[in-house]
Amino acid sequence: MMNAAGLPLWAALLTSFFLLLGATVTLIGCIGLIRFKTFYERIHAPTMGTSWGMGAIVLASIIFFTVLGSRPVLHEVLIGIFVTVTTPVPLMLLSRAALYRDRTDDSRKLPGSGDKG
Repeated sequence: MMNAAGLPLWAALLTSFFLLLGATVTLIGCIGLIRFKTFYERIHAPTMGTSWGMGAIVLASIIFFTVLGSRPVLHEVLIGIFVTVTTPVPLMLLSRAALYRDRTDDSRKLPGSGDKG
């Protein structure tokens, strides 16, 4: 295991900043999941929190392990790519399934249905 005490101050601060930023953005996405009322509003916030929060956390990991290992560590980029590609796909499938269900049931929960007079 690498000794994290040997991390320079600038790298520790940068890693901490991106780690806290990613955690904060992910937390905001989770709060959005609880606060929003409709299904269509609720599916957007966690997806954005996952994508942007994951990006900051992966960046913190890249900085940390690159500085400790004294070599570029880029395999975390694959994690970021996979999460970025796979997160919107379930969002799209869930929203299309809900939209199909609401259209076939002639539901008033459709986005924009409250605007029609």
